[in-house]
Amino acid sequence: MRTLAALFVALLIFGSGLLAFAARVDRSTPAPDPPSSDGVVALTGASGQRIDAAVQLLEAGKARRLLISGVDRHVTRRELEIVTGVDEPVYDCCVDLGFKAANTFGNAEETASWARRNHIATLILVTADYHMPRARLELRAALPEARITPYPIATNELRAGDWWRTGAGAQRMTVEYCKYLAVLARETLLGVGHERPAPRGA
Repeated sequence: MRTLAALFVALLIFGSGLLAFAARVDRSTPAPDPPSSDGVVALTGASGQRIDAAVQLLEAGKARRLLISGVDRHVTRRELEIVTGVDEPVYDCCVDLGFKAANTFGNAEETASWARRNHIATLILVTADYHMPRARLELRAALPEARITPYPIATNELRAGDWWRTGAGAQRMTVEYCKYLAVLARETLLGVGHERPAPRGA
């Protein structure tokens, strides 16, 4: 009975946390107008909505440089220029591509390296709304000296307002919450900004 009671309490705590996490994601969009910053980074995903939003911020003068992190190694710079629709002079001078990142941890490391090379102290982070809590936590750990402004994008990958209505939505939100908890636990133990071992997986 004690084991069952403990399991019930654990499930109750987990479920409450999941609901709070999902509500936080749902409330995050639409994103407010971000302040002008030194740079903007878009973390690639299943759709191009993140890149489109970051490009719009760059063209609106919200940042002087754009990093697209996690670009597929088989995509050429010219191909991505066509996809983004950025004017060639702006693309050539102000858009950087990151090909090394294979997961969110890698995105954070790639972004931190780029930001330091380009003397970027203020940064707009663009990613999917459900991915933002974990991405922001990873980036704060990799780049603690920068001011990071989140710019979450509501995507077709997961409708945050009714994630529980479909099995795919419930699974994605639950997995993302578990990954967020794992990063939070790691950073709590290691201390944000300290050297961290690279975890495997996305």
